Amino acid sequence: MTQPSAQHGDELTVVVSDIHLRAIREQFEAGLPAGTAVRWPDPADTDAVKAALRGADVLVSGTCPAELAAAGRQLRLVHAAGAGIDGIAVGALAPGTLVANTFHHEDAIAEYAVAATVLLRRGFLRQDAALRRGSWEAPTYPGLLSEAVVGFVGFGHIGARAWQRFRAFGAQGVAVTRRGSVDAVAERLAWAGDMDDLDSLLETCDVVVVSVPLNDGTTSLIAAKELKRMGESAVLVNVGRGPVVDEDALYAALRDGVIAGAALDVWYDYPADGRTGAPSRHPFHELPNTLMTPHSSGLARHTFARRAEDITANIRRLAAGQGIDNVVAVAR
Repeated sequence: MTQPSAQHGDELTVVVSDIHLRAIREQFEAGLPAGTAVRWPDPADTDAVKAALRGADVLVSGTCPAELAAAGRQLRLVHAAGAGIDGIAVGALAPGTLVANTFHHEDAIAEYAVAATVLLRRGFLRQDAALRRGSWEAPTYPGLLSEAVVGFVGFGHIGARAWQRFRAFGAQGVAVTRRGSVDAVAERLAWAGDMDDLDSLLETCDVVVVSVPLNDGTTSLIAAKELKRMGESAVLVNVGRGPVVDEDALYAALRDGVIAGAALDVWYDYPADGRTGAPSRHPFHELPNTLMTPHSSGLARHTFARRAEDITANIRRLAAGQGIDNVVAVAR
């Protein structure tokens, strides 16, 4: 998608509202076109962000609700600081505004998926808690990753990279995707299918890694019936979006031992200030079989350094009137 170039004397104004990019501010600004004005409002201060958006050409942020879109009527590009755009109210943006994304979190998330799986399957969470009480709790001889079948619900950047890691441990893998277009032979999977094969995946896998994006078709994709199909020895790793797995059903399944455990890095409620707040209406924190992390699986310096390169390259393209990479939506 090509945009008109900025004219001489009419440099771009860029608003960066992302706490993680602030840590590499110098690198980010060095990649921008000469003369670019950069504003860094506190992402937790909505009024400050709204004020910064007045007259801005570009917003870099993981979120842009309707009230921010209304304040940024001159925006030409909203660039997500990651892959997901479910926090961006595309329909509220001025017509013609481009929405782009970036990735580079797949290596960090793949490491998380493997590490979390080992913690859960080997019972290390329970053993750690028990030993802190002075109890030498004996594990029940859990299986190794080399004996596991890992199922991927979603097989994009994250799923494919996680499978590389699991495969290195000798695991078997299967996958389902919305399009059903994964080549099982090329990816060295036992089989691959579409969402009609989800039940078969859940019934046969020891580990289920969820990484599909959230949309109308994936909300509560995994609910009570699907969790029961997984069985009492299976573990779930959700690195996609919280509501892909039904909140009430998941809590009940973990509480009642319907599944063995879960690693949850994505949630149902997020704090308005980005810092403090319960991630769910249910007390997941009371469950000994649940690993809880604050949407941090993809956080690594590598992740944001590479994302900064992508974002600033797109801003340079915008300034030059060139096509923008990774455009995922255009406001109508």
